[in-house]
Amino acid sequence: MLLPAEKELRALLARFAEARFRHDLQPTGHSSRELEDTSYTLCVMTGTRTVDEALAAADAMLERLRAERGEGTRPVLAA
Repeated sequence: MLLPAEKELRALLARFAEARFRHDLQPTGHSSRELEDTSYTLCVMTGTRTVDEALAAADAMLERLRAERGEGTRPVLAA
């Protein structure tokens, strides 16, 4: 499986956290759509079906990228 670029994965996780926070704080139609969109994108990027699985997969991917960076190897990243 190709790993997403670390920068894009981190940016999506930040967007998801912000969308979830905004929706939990003051739910609106817009916040609901934004949360659904970022949740879907996170699932697609991580190859999972649920947000909980996607968050766990994202953590594992970031750990793998960190470990590979520490070993001096270059991971295969998606463009």
